Amino acid sequence: MNNDSKLRIIPLGGLEQIGMNMTVFETKDSILVVDCGLSFPDDEMLGIDLVIPDITYLKENADKIKGIVITHGHEDHIGAIPYVLKEVKAPIYATKLTMGLIEAKLKEHNMLEIVTRKVVKFGQIISLSDFRVEFIKTNHSIADATAFAIYTPVGTIIHTGDFKIDYTPVYGEPIDLQRFGELGKKGVLALMSDSTNAAKTGFTMSERTVGRTFDNIFAENTTRRIIIATFASNVDRVQQIINSACKYNRKVVVEGRSMVNIINVAGELGYLNIPDGTLIETEQMKNYTDEQIVLITTGSQGESMAALSRMAASLHRKVTIMPGDLVVFSSTPIPGNEKSVSRVINELAMKGAKVIFQEAHVSGHACEEELKLIYALTKPKYAIPVHGEYRHLMANRDIAEAMGVNKENTFIMSTGDVLELDEESGAITGKVQAGPVFVDGLGVGDVGNIVLRDRQNLAENGIIIVVLTFEKYTNNLLAGPDIVTRGFVYVRESESLIEETRTIVMDALEQCQSKNITDWSRIKATVKDSIADYLWKNLKRSPVILPIITEVE
Repeated sequence: MNNDSKLRIIPLGGLEQIGMNMTVFETKDSILVVDCGLSFPDDEMLGIDLVIPDITYLKENADKIKGIVITHGHEDHIGAIPYVLKEVKAPIYATKLTMGLIEAKLKEHNMLEIVTRKVVKFGQIISLSDFRVEFIKTNHSIADATAFAIYTPVGTIIHTGDFKIDYTPVYGEPIDLQRFGELGKKGVLALMSDSTNAAKTGFTMSERTVGRTFDNIFAENTTRRIIIATFASNVDRVQQIINSACKYNRKVVVEGRSMVNIINVAGELGYLNIPDGTLIETEQMKNYTDEQIVLITTGSQGESMAALSRMAASLHRKVTIMPGDLVVFSSTPIPGNEKSVSRVINELAMKGAKVIFQEAHVSGHACEEELKLIYALTKPKYAIPVHGEYRHLMANRDIAEAMGVNKENTFIMSTGDVLELDEESGAITGKVQAGPVFVDGLGVGDVGNIVLRDRQNLAENGIIIVVLTFEKYTNNLLAGPDIVTRGFVYVRESESLIEETRTIVMDALEQCQSKNITDWSRIKATVKDSIADYLWKNLKRSPVILPIITEVE
């Protein structure tokens, strides 16, 4: 069988990390893209706003792209859409709520007119050249999540998207397990399943259990103002908070731009049921007593710019944390965010707030037993764990093997790997360009690792600028060296150090003159090296050194 008839699966993101999900399915003539997400910067990425996948491979094969299908409306699955669609043209297919959230994004980027969009219902199959894609109902921490059965020339691939098995979801129907079983009977070539909670035993609790927890919290804290932080996109969670608020006669205030956006979209599309008169503006809070109010806010992950962090740090313009407030974290920290979350909790505690952190959350991802059930129903020949850090992917691989998938048929992939599959065999055969692209303000990809390294260096060691003025033609020093520092030492208290540095510069210039060096770049390099040596020997510091030469006639 020649390579042209093989299916190529290429993850451009979503492996080795939680976030930035994007996978390419490719035949000889067609490309199908599943998801188009972003991830958020970590502490080392100074000044970076967002991180999106490198889509060089898609740009090189733009004429083959038949469509982008989206599993659900979380940022790590839809956040990169505006950036990607500025570079390549492709229609987007998604369920109703997911499309509502995508449209809100495209509107922000003034792209609504130029992007072809189609809302798909569960059970519907769309044809995209060599691919047919069936949307299958699943449950997750946002409504309208879907899995895909992707019918390809070599067989059926099932991609679960982010999912859990919830028999009593807050909104809509339970996951369509029957359809997974029917596909399993017909034969599934490969299962690509969510690995986020693969290392956790047992089952994930139903989202509905959180509603009972909220009822208890409201019942036990009738005299306090209640502030609940959760993910903006967890519409079912917001619904349960609103249910409890109505039951206990509290008005609801929504804080945080993403929370307001999502509640508007979900409300308009009928995914949230908010009785009239329940929501009030932040400014109206003063007309009510503490026990009449519940605030729903963003910032459950300790993000420095989110509403809750600003409240905790007394930077929020409209909401001040008061002694006696009850703050509920309705989420668990994403790996890596634990430090930021505990900082916010400490700041809240210092202001006299009571914090509930443990029990008001359930995950949106399948644990070990649910994954076993999906493997049992679909009986795939190949297992390709997706969505997770390396340890999560390994845990998912172990489950696949326990459920009868041959060891050599499970593939732990890295971003950019090319997996070639057909009915007989599968192998990772190469790599394409892939990795993170940094978005800083309006610039996409213009800040790379070298710029970040400079920012890190500036942040840690500061900068010294040496200004020299030469006479044209003769290269005599007319003015300077003037030395300006920022973030290195406090100049007024370090005059002797600055003087010494000036002497070092003069020596370096004399050295250049004696060797008849007139080339500016060589003069700058000599000055830079001399200062660097001196500062390292005396202070063990390496600031960024920037010599500037000007010339006057």
